[in-house]
Amino acid sequence: MRLVLISDTHLPVRAKKLPAAVWEAVDQADVVIHAGDWVHVELLDELEARAERLIGCWGNNDGAELRARLPEVARVKLDGVSIAVVHETGSAKGREERCERAYPDVDLLVFGHSHIPWDTTTQRGLRLLNPGSPTDRRSQPYCTYQTAEITSGRLEKVALHNL
Repeated sequence: MRLVLISDTHLPVRAKKLPAAVWEAVDQADVVIHAGDWVHVELLDELEARAERLIGCWGNNDGAELRARLPEVARVKLDGVSIAVVHETGSAKGREERCERAYPDVDLLVFGHSHIPWDTTTQRGLRLLNPGSPTDRRSQPYCTYQTAEITSGRLEKVALHNL
């Protein structure tokens, strides 16, 4: 199962559209995960129409229309992997311990907000992934997104892609 992870797209404020490379990845994916800060509902509509399966949550910059259609925390089990998607996890300091307490039944937590890519695994084995932003790099050298695969109940081949 091929995954594409994106967050903090901020369309059409930070960019007018997603980069072509992201759309190519969406077209090849079995599941697209968006960790919030869509900003306008048009991208949600476009991803719902184009992605084979879409899982997403709302972020702090998302208004009432997006919040009416998306949960604050999305939860799903894909091929035996328990996944939660949330926009904010707080500061980097103490993140692993905080997330282990908040998501004790989760194998993978996808989050956003900082626009800074993140990939760590807690002592318990909770994998924390932040794909950064494909449209607003902030202090990072590149705009980014992530891909991964789930095979026989295991998360594999996690990759960060620079745009």
